[in-house]
Amino acid sequence: MSQKGRIFIISGPAGSGKGTVVKELLGKHDNIRLSVSATTRNPRPGEVEGVNYFYLTQKEFKEKIISGDMLEYAKYSGNLYGTPRDAVNEALEKGFDIILEIEVEGATKVKKKNPDVITIMLTPPDYATIEKRLRGRGTEKPSEIKKRLRRARQEVKMMPKYDYSVINHEGKASECADEIYSIIEAIHRGEEVEHLKTENTKSIIKKLIK
Repeated sequence: MSQKGRIFIISGPAGSGKGTVVKELLGKHDNIRLSVSATTRNPRPGEVEGVNYFYLTQKEFKEKIISGDMLEYAKYSGNLYGTPRDAVNEALEKGFDIILEIEVEGATKVKKKNPDVITIMLTPPDYATIEKRLRGRGTEKPSEIKKRLRRARQEVKMMPKYDYSVINHEGKASECADEIYSIIEAIHRGEEVEHLKTENTKSIIKKLIK
């Protein structure tokens, strides 16, 4: 790979299916790498250290913030999440495109410091789907689900600040990944994907804010 890679941020409210879509994207294209985030939350069943996240204590995480080792970080549902800087830069220099699967707060910080970063908001088709997916996990208490639903509304309102938005319809993760890749290809050609630009998809917000 001779061309330096680009950073693409993928965010989305809880229940948007980010993990599933990103997995599809990585499985189809070996020129893309996922930046593994660090977090202070506990691992969920099946999650693996260094694959899903780097699991740190609050103290360890704050030390990395002070030393400048985090490209960005944010607090979400009482836990800290962040992107280790060195691993991202190394992959970019090798020509890989990097996906940052991060929350809207972190995305805003990265975009402000690096305007050439491309931001993509991934959303379910409507609010009912958000609620269905969250309750279907069976991994969180009702109080935590309510908190995540409130947070989802707030995150959706941030959509106009993103460059692109892509809808993840039920059972269509592969097609959704293809749409994201069409954005990546277009950016490398110096083009845009007009029908996926957020300014042309704002109507989805009404379906996501109940």
